[in-house]
Amino acid sequence: MNFWDQMVDEVEVKEVGTRDGFQMETEFIPTQQKIDLINKLSRTGLKAIQVTSAVHPKAVPQLQDAEEVMANIDRQPGVSYSVLVPNLRGAERAVEMKADSWELMQSVTESHSRSNANHSVDETLRGLEPVIKLAHQHGVEVRGGMAVSLGCPFEGQVPFERVLYVAEAYYSMGVRNLCIADTVGVASPRLVYETCSKLIARFPDVHFDLHVHNTRDMALANILAALQAGIRSFDSAIGGLGGCLYAPDATGNVSTEDLIHMLHLMGIKTGVDFDAIMAITPEVERIVNHRLESAVYKAGPSSRLYPAPTKQIKKVQ
Repeated sequence: MNFWDQMVDEVEVKEVGTRDGFQMETEFIPTQQKIDLINKLSRTGLKAIQVTSAVHPKAVPQLQDAEEVMANIDRQPGVSYSVLVPNLRGAERAVEMKADSWELMQSVTESHSRSNANHSVDETLRGLEPVIKLAHQHGVEVRGGMAVSLGCPFEGQVPFERVLYVAEAYYSMGVRNLCIADTVGVASPRLVYETCSKLIARFPDVHFDLHVHNTRDMALANILAALQAGIRSFDSAIGGLGGCLYAPDATGNVSTEDLIHMLHLMGIKTGVDFDAIMAITPEVERIVNHRLESAVYKAGPSSRLYPAPTKQIKKVQ
C-alpha cells in the first residue's frame, strides 16, 4: 500500500480565526464585526467554529466581549460553537454563554506552562478537574488542548513521554477529545506522524485533532503526515490569522483557505464551500487592516487560468 492509498475521503476543518486569530490583533475589533464574520463563516459548511474565549478580559482585551458575541451570533444547525476555557472562573462564565464545546488550555512543558498559565503542569491539570466536572454536569463537550506537544520555544523538542503524561491525565478525567498542538510551528512531518500514530494507538477511543502553525511554512506538510497517521480533524484560521501570546515569534495558524484548497485538490471532502470562504477573506483583511498570510488568497486557486498570449513570440536563435 502506498502513501496515497492511506488517505481518507473526508475530514473536518475547525475554524479558529475569531478566537486564536483575533486574540493577536492589538486594535480592538468592534463586536458587531465579529458577530457578522462568525455568521458568515457559519454558512460556509464549516461544522465547528472556535468563537471566543472566557479568559479574563485583562489578559486578552480583544476578547472582552465574549458574552455579547456568544449571545448574538446566529447559530446554524449542525455547527458546533466553542469557547476557550482557561480555569474554573472562565468555566462559570462559559456556562452562561451556552457554548456547545469548551476548549481547555494545558501546556505539556513546564516552561511554557509557567509562561502561559503561571503554574506548573501538575497545578494546571489539577485546576482543570473542576472545570471538566462542571462541563459534564451541563452536558458540554470538552476538548483537551495540549500546547507545544510538537516543540516548545523554551525547551526545544518535547519527549513523547511529556505529551503522553498530559494525555493520560485528561483521559483519567473523562476527556475523550484531545488536540495535539504545534503551537509555535517547529514540527516536522516525521515528528507529527510518529506522535500522532503513538497517541492514536494508545487511546483508540479518543478523537484527536491537530492544531498547527505555519511559522516555518511546514503546516501543510505536517497535516499530510497527520492524515497518514490517522488524524481526521484539523484546526485552521481564515487568512492564516493568529500566533501565540506567550511564545516568541510564533506566527499564524495554517490558513483555512490553503488547507481546504489542498484537501479538495486531493479529492478529500470537507463539506466546506471553498468559494464562500474565499469571498469572506477580503473582509477579514479589511477588519484586521493588515496583509493576510494565506497563499491561496494571494495567488488564487491552482485552477485559475490566464489568457494565452496572442502575440507571436520570436524564437531565440
